[in-house]
Amino acid sequence: METPIKKEIVDRLVAQLGIQDFAHATIREVKQVAAMAEKESGVEYIKMEMGIPGLPAAKVGVDAQIKALQEGIAHSYPDIQGYPELKCQASRFVKAFICIDINAEGCVPVTGSMQGTFASFLTCSQCDPKKDTVLFIDPGFPVQKMQLKVMGVKFETFDVYDYRGERLGAKLESYLSKGNICAIVYSNPNNPAWICLNEDELKTIGTLATKYDVVVMEDLAYFAMDFRKDLSKPFEAPYQATVARYTDNYMLLISGSKAFSYAGERIGVVCIGDHLFHRHYEALSARYEGLPFGLVFSTRMLYALSSGTSHSAQYAMAALLKAACDGTYNFRNDIKVYGERAHKLKEIFIRHGFHVVYDKDLDEPIADGFYFTIGYKGMTSGQLALELMYYGVSAICLITTGSHQEGLRVCTSFIEDHQYQQLDERMAIFEKNNS
Repeated sequence: METPIKKEIVDRLVAQLGIQDFAHATIREVKQVAAMAEKESGVEYIKMEMGIPGLPAAKVGVDAQIKALQEGIAHSYPDIQGYPELKCQASRFVKAFICIDINAEGCVPVTGSMQGTFASFLTCSQCDPKKDTVLFIDPGFPVQKMQLKVMGVKFETFDVYDYRGERLGAKLESYLSKGNICAIVYSNPNNPAWICLNEDELKTIGTLATKYDVVVMEDLAYFAMDFRKDLSKPFEAPYQATVARYTDNYMLLISGSKAFSYAGERIGVVCIGDHLFHRHYEALSARYEGLPFGLVFSTRMLYALSSGTSHSAQYAMAALLKAACDGTYNFRNDIKVYGERAHKLKEIFIRHGFHVVYDKDLDEPIADGFYFTIGYKGMTSGQLALELMYYGVSAICLITTGSHQEGLRVCTSFIEDHQYQQLDERMAIFEKNNS
């Protein structure tokens, strides 16, 4: 059975890297095998494993950051609470695109949402000694679980695949009723499935978060990237869906990485609801000199982690948020290409016998966006991922994201125009070899 890349090459490299089960191969292991196989075979890989922005950084941010550096900002430590203009524009951005009021004091810059989740996990897990476990609505970003392992905090997970809509509440309550959950975490749109929890589902989460007194960490890394709706107009409906309409116990994590293609400067903002920001937890007060939740997050957790966020990057983020709110920069116009790529890629895969694993938001077809998921009849995740490597296609298994479904995550960020034909030709061979 002929394949575009000799099986012997891929199998040898997999063994060389000590990968025992390809279903559990990490993103970087898959990337390494693809890079080495590409070099040895001379065949270009269609790389779909890495969730890295494939577009230029937004010029508005770059110009503002350069200007700040030229004016000497690099010599000065940033305020631990954040650059005031960024805090103001983050508050305004939340109002403009989510239609939620959050005071500027609760909008705290972080060194990317990765640091934001780490500091959030630290803070939430120390609020109540009885609540020592984080609950993930999976599938999700694997590194967040690694963060909890690093800090020694317990976590529970469930795959939301079978628990959409009315079934979500009972499933959530089965965990929350135990009394040990301190926080609920999910991304919306979702990495890797690209499902988007709707307002009814978010209302269920928010209502239960209030009932059981847990904090909801809403990861908005792919802000406004549900391309089925025009979420691009500031201060006009429709708005980004959010749990913040249904509970006071929320933290919104807004990243510069994907929406503004500003991943390299590691900049984001954690927006803490006013009530939660000022709330005093007995355990936190005893441990941190009587400080409320929000100031523990910034003046203790963030201060201990990095003593603040890159000063010049904060100027970039402030300019980006301001331009978006002013309507002078439509960030969704820059990134909607991800949805266009997903549409073309799905068509090719489906035509050659694949199926989309997470294919619907209840009764509505899933949006086209940064990620989507594929499966192939009769193949496990590990088998499919390894098999596609022989065809010069690299992707990661859903099992690594907390999913219980057999399939792969496909990322659209690095796809180039000439690769659609390549993929079509290779998947035709794949289909013939596996029919």
